[in-house]
Amino acid sequence: MMMSKVRDEQTKLRAAALNTVATSSFTVGILAPIGATFYNVNGQVGIPVNTLAIGVAIWFFAAIALHLAANFVLKGLSDE
Repeated sequence: MMMSKVRDEQTKLRAAALNTVATSSFTVGILAPIGATFYNVNGQVGIPVNTLAIGVAIWFFAAIALHLAANFVLKGLSDE
C-alpha cells in the first residue's frame, strides 16, 4: 500500500517534468522566435518566413509529443 503511494507520486513527478519540458519547448521554440520576428529585435528580419514556419512546426510537434508522453505516464497510476 505505501509503496503504491510512493510509486504514484513518482509517476506524477515524472509526468509533471515532461509537461514542463513541453511547455518550455513551446515557449522557446515557438513564442520566442515569433515575438523576436514580430518586434524586429535584431533590427532586420534575419530568417526567411519559411524557415520560421518550419522551425515553429517542429517545436510545436515536439511540445505536443512531450505533452502526450506526460499523459501516457499518468496512465501508469494505480486505481486505488
